[in-house]
Amino acid sequence: MLSADELAGVVDLFGALSRPELSEALSELAYRRGEDPPEEIVEDAVAAFALVGFVDDGHRLFAPGPAAFPTLPEGAEDLPHILDQQPRSVDRAAVAEAAADRLRTEAACAATLGATDRAERLVDISYDLETWAALDLSGVRSRLDATLDGTN
Repeated sequence: MLSADELAGVVDLFGALSRPELSEALSELAYRRGEDPPEEIVEDAVAAFALVGFVDDGHRLFAPGPAAFPTLPEGAEDLPHILDQQPRSVDRAAVAEAAADRLRTEAACAATLGATDRAERLVDISYDLETWAALDLSGVRSRLDATLDGTN
């Protein structure tokens, strides 16, 4: 089973991947490793902000996110040749904005629901995102802190 950081490493190898491309890469990697293709790993990595979904030229792509430490898993180094996929140049500002938008949305949901566990994790992610993309997310963090304090 791949970790979120290894999944981010696979995506980082290409710059960004669409969902079908990522599924193909994961299937090929699983085959090379003698494993079954992982299920729900992409959704879990997106939920953890290890991957960020964004739109580029009308296509939905995934790129490594602020909570990832991309690590290339064993057997992945040949994937660009096997899949005949050229690396993409990624507009880091677009990825950062997509991550920030998602953080704001999730923070609003956590505040509305009083989901303190999720709010606590989102506070950590806000710091990661600020460092990763040089954004000011103090307003989002204030809302999350109010959720954690029960003053929402």
